[in-house]
Amino acid sequence: MSIRLPTSQTLYQQDFYLWINTTIEQIRSQHLESVDWEHLLEELEDLGNAPKHKLESRLLVLLEHLLKLAYWSAEREYNARRWKGTIIEQRKQLKKLLKNNPSLKPYLTEVFEETYQDARDIVIVKTELASNVLPIQPAFTLEQVLDESWLPNLD
Repeated sequence: MSIRLPTSQTLYQQDFYLWINTTIEQIRSQHLESVDWEHLLEELEDLGNAPKHKLESRLLVLLEHLLKLAYWSAEREYNARRWKGTIIEQRKQLKKLLKNNPSLKPYLTEVFEETYQDARDIVIVKTELASNVLPIQPAFTLEQVLDESWLPNLD
């Protein structure tokens, strides 16, 4: 009785970790005909998109807290320190992300307005502020958002 070894395709579905290690070994030993190229390319594309998703996520949180700080005056006294801490953290993380992935800078510009709209929607729900309180167009420039010394005017 022989044991039937899974193909790379089924291995990918049954044991992802083993599939990765098998694929690495196949490439190292130059058994390229055995490599599951379809899934490998799919995983590489996903890996390449991870920094983009991280950038969008950090920008979203940053914009959300800038909007709260600028427009949620009823809670500002109690939460401003925490919001400012989150703003600092997200700016620093974005700075590191862009330092390690400078080619993402144009993508940041590309997604800025859409991410602002998402942050605006989230803040409206979380704060129960009237939608007309928060500007529809970005209330801050991308340069201001990334500037570690800038905070919105709190009049």
